[in-house]
Amino acid sequence: METETQPTGEGTNIEGEAPVIESTVETDEASIVDEAELERTLGLSGGLAIGIGTMIGAGIFVFPGLAAGRAGPAAAASFAIGAVVALLVALPASELATAMPKSGGGYYYISRGLGALAGTVVGLSLWFGLVFATAFYLVGFGYYAVDTLTELGIVVGEEWVVPLALVVGAGFTVLNVTGTENAAKLQNGIVALLLSILGAFLLYGGLDAVGLVGDPSTPETFAPFGPFPVLTTAALVFTSYLGFAQVATVAGEMKRPGRNLPLAMIGSVLVVGVLYVLTVFVATSAFESARLETFGETAMVEVGRHYLGAAGAFAIVLGGLLATMSSANASILSTSRAIYAVSKDALVPRWASRINLRYGTPHVALGLAGGPILVLVATGQVELLAEIASFLHLVLYGLICVALIALRRDEPEWYDPDFRAPGYPVVPAVGAVASVGLIGFMRPASQLIGVAIMLVSAAWYRFYARDVKLKGAL
Repeated sequence: METETQPTGEGTNIEGEAPVIESTVETDEASIVDEAELERTLGLSGGLAIGIGTMIGAGIFVFPGLAAGRAGPAAAASFAIGAVVALLVALPASELATAMPKSGGGYYYISRGLGALAGTVVGLSLWFGLVFATAFYLVGFGYYAVDTLTELGIVVGEEWVVPLALVVGAGFTVLNVTGTENAAKLQNGIVALLLSILGAFLLYGGLDAVGLVGDPSTPETFAPFGPFPVLTTAALVFTSYLGFAQVATVAGEMKRPGRNLPLAMIGSVLVVGVLYVLTVFVATSAFESARLETFGETAMVEVGRHYLGAAGAFAIVLGGLLATMSSANASILSTSRAIYAVSKDALVPRWASRINLRYGTPHVALGLAGGPILVLVATGQVELLAEIASFLHLVLYGLICVALIALRRDEPEWYDPDFRAPGYPVVPAVGAVASVGLIGFMRPASQLIGVAIMLVSAAWYRFYARDVKLKGAL
């Protein structure tokens, strides 16, 4: 057992609340704060499950048709670009996570590296970014739920997409209130089953695509629309890689964070990046890009039917349901932890970080996550939700890289990471440039909404918490 010695804060917000000076007690079993505790119930498999489970849903089951319509078979390159950017950020994020294994992840690193204003903008943007991402996952779930019913002979139409997504979103919020362990067990089970389905599908589809079984496909021009759509598609599908950093938001509940955090983040990016590229290759080998686009959010169902008939379609429908569920569940968990961390620093009202003494979960923060998610789900706008989520997370990732450079340049006494990112300072510098650069390829509507959220967050800091100072800020 050891007492937490990391930086705390000073100053007060307009309600007179100061950042909590936590004499946190860290044990192998829990992070004990005040009279409540966050149990350390997540191991490496749990961290990988959160990372892979969050990423695998949108990327493999919702995006192939939309991405192929934009970039053709080169959509595989778009996913590869996203993986490289994610990996460039995962290395700095892993170092920061082992130095500050706290619930809140990216917010905590940036507020300690760059100060309270940057921390507030990122903390609130992270909250909204995860809310947009979760809404995107849930709408994707709605499409797959409707397709599942259709495969079972129950035709209900797409008007049921949003109602089904709302019911599941509310259910996951309640599940997370009853305990991280329950949510993690569900996550582990979903991801294991999902990987089994995908592994079998990609093996057969890959052999078919290269002509070793079935009839060989006619190759299509790799990048029929040129290089620019490849980059705009990379900006759209980057939402698929948000999961690796969400592992860090539950660091306070992870066993042996010095070992498990970097392994979970880097491992989940590598595994999912390979799966994405293979999936787009198999999908664009089954159908020409233009036809694949006409299948919309559930194009992978038709790809499954092409290779394996009705059984393949049903397997993909089941996989899509599991994938979108796991993404939504993991995101709701991470959203609440982001709010919890910002509240403990007095940047939003303190009541937002109250912990339920019966279940040991931040129930108010979960409510603040679940409510906005359900509102956005009601819009049903898949691509806009995904791109705004990408925008806000890319800003977060760019600033994580900048925070690492700031902390390494003038290391505070408390900064003692168990893992140091290789290739410093090139890796974090390139990671920051690549993250922010990808934003330039997004649609104007997504950029405007993203900038507006950041400006509102900065205005909130000036109004509510401008006197709050966070120790550890350089």
